[in-house]
Amino acid sequence: MTKVQSEASKKRWLLLGILVVCLAIYLLVPSVRDWINQVFKMFGTGNFEEVRKFIDSYGGYAAAISFFLMVLTAVIAPLPAFLITVTNANLFGWWQGAILSWSSAMVGAALCFYIARILGRDVVIRFTTKRGLESIENFFDRYGMQTILVARLLPFMSFDIVSYAAGFTSMGFWGYFIATGIGQLPATLIYSYVGGMLTGGAQKLVTGLLILFALSVLIGLFRRIYTDRKNKKKALN
Repeated sequence: MTKVQSEASKKRWLLLGILVVCLAIYLLVPSVRDWINQVFKMFGTGNFEEVRKFIDSYGGYAAAISFFLMVLTAVIAPLPAFLITVTNANLFGWWQGAILSWSSAMVGAALCFYIARILGRDVVIRFTTKRGLESIENFFDRYGMQTILVARLLPFMSFDIVSYAAGFTSMGFWGYFIATGIGQLPATLIYSYVGGMLTGGAQKLVTGLLILFALSVLIGLFRRIYTDRKNKKKALN
């Protein structure tokens, strides 16, 4: 075993140990288990008011709880984070909420990436195929920026999946991190701005408009993919 392989193995065992400790705490400490279950139940409702009341109930620690929840949902739960983003704007003001949402989401995205990177390509290949992983890598190399942008704009899409997928590929961390920061910034600012002012039907209207905008970006991405494949076939012929 080479030094690099040895270091990778140590990191995997350390990650496994952390996961085991977290699971043990969840199973053996009733207060922690009840709190986590309450969090999942809250997010399961998809209700902005429920999330706002929960975070606001912590008073001076509300910002810290919000930060933790954003990271938690990024790492262990495929849940859209826009509910927390809107809540942060409503509780702390739109620009303060935007900073809180963006920074906590960046930490969550980085953790997802490194968890996947520590697990490594060989672990993924066992569950998929080497050819399949290479196709994902090629897709990220060609369309990575657009993929991240679309994932952040769509409120019903979990960006965690994209973060883990990027970590499984050979994409460099800083390229991914910068693209993530740029890609999520527009949606964070928009959700924060409207979230601080709108509720109910008006908020749903703006969310609908954001979805339409995201879909237009998605269509543009698919058109580029189609054009690239068409040009490739012409070149082969």
